[in-house]
This record gives sequence, structure tokens and C-alpha cells, in this order.
Amino acid sequence: MVVADLHVHTTNSDGSLTLETLPAAAEDADVSAVAITDHDRLHPELSTPVATIGGVTVVHGIELRVAADELQVDLLGYGARRTPALEALIQRLQADRIERGREIIARVEDRLGVELPVESRAGLGRPHIAEAIAAVSEYDYADAFEELIGDGCPCYVPRAIPQFSEGVDVLAGACGLVSLAHPYRYDDVGAALELCSELDAVERLYPYGREVDPRPIERAMERYDLIATGGSDAHGETLGLAGLDADAYRRFRAAL
Repeated sequence: MVVADLHVHTTNSDGSLTLETLPAAAEDADVSAVAITDHDRLHPELSTPVATIGGVTVVHGIELRVAADELQVDLLGYGARRTPALEALIQRLQADRIERGREIIARVEDRLGVELPVESRAGLGRPHIAEAIAAVSEYDYADAFEELIGDGCPCYVPRAIPQFSEGVDVLAGACGLVSLAHPYRYDDVGAALELCSELDAVERLYPYGREVDPRPIERAMERYDLIATGGSDAHGETLGLAGLDADAYRRFRAAL
């Protein structure tokens, strides 16, 4: 039984939950602990590494995309504090996100001859732009990614990504645990799991929508003495699709 969903996004990045709606969503899922892991941002309303909101334990976290040679992976930092190094990195990445969003919007508007009902801002992600495209054109949300703004598409603009070593150093200095997110979402699962030698944890449980072989993750956990994390990667209102049971959550909290 999932008691802790440790991978959740809010309106602070590209999710739809807020801290006000989170307790009801957690109650609906019978989840007692949640980690807020917005993309490249700390949550402005969370001032401590762990808080209690509406009876729900909320772990302050962050999801950070990093580059390791030819591989790009996502790191999850848990129990985040606002260190100068992390604040500086976030500021740099958000400035790039704003400029990137502005350029993608301009390219889409020029290509389609429309005005999108969205403005570039801190926390803007491609899902927001895809929703705006669907609102004013014949493209639906999926089409927007597949034909316009997805990787390699005509309106795609890459974003700045810190190197793996920088990301690990900054997160390790600010967070209680650093975990590799969703290993089976990467083209080279083995290479991604090798990066765990520099980390504290790995996302053991995740709703991939397909069967995956857990044995490579389990071997990495044993080899590198990793803590298990897990979560639904929620961008909507539904929590608890994946996460930790009570025993695994106790080990996570002890390590945090």
C-alpha cells in the first residue's frame, strides 16, 4: 500500500496541484506523505525541508535535469534547504527557461499565424505551451508535442542543462537525499544506473505504463547501498499511482 508519493509537481512548475488542494488529493489517494519536486524550482511557500500541511507530511524537494556525457537524466533532491549555490543555480536555470519559453512561443506563433494565450515566465514548461496551442489551433495537446514543440520538432528550443557533477554537488549541499528519477525512461538504463554510484537513492517505484525488469535497479541498490524512493510523477490531481509503503518510507525518512 502506497503511503508516500515522493514525486509530485505543482503549479509552481508544470503541475495543477497547489499546497491548498494537496491535502484533499492526498486524502483521496489515502497517502499520508508527499514530496513536492517541481522542475528546476523550490516551492516559494515551503520554508523548511519537511512540513505538515492539512495533516499531510510534505517533503520539500526539486527535480533537476542534468547532462552526463551524452545522457540526460533527472535528479530528485529531497529535504531541500535554500543554500546560496542552489539558489544561484535555480536563478540561472529559470532565466534560461523564460528566454526559451519566449523563443518557443514566437516560433509557434510565426509558424501557425496565431497568438498563443500564454506568456513566458518563471516555471513555464512545454506542457503549458502545448495547452495554449490546443486552445487556439487544430493541434491537440499530443499533436503539439509530436509535430511542433517536441525534441527535434520545428519549434523546439533546447534548454540549458547543468552537468551531472555540478547538479550532484549543488543538490548534495542543499538536500538530505539525492535520487535518480525513473531509470527506465532513459535510452541507456545501464548507464543511468551507473550514475547512482554518486547518489544516495534511486526511484525504485514509478508508473511507467509498461512492465519493466526491476532486477537492474535492485542490483544497483545493493551495489551502491541506495535508499529506495518512489512516486507517481503527478502533474494532475491524482496521487498514489506509485510510491513507498510504510516500511520503505520509514527507511527514507531515517536517511533523510
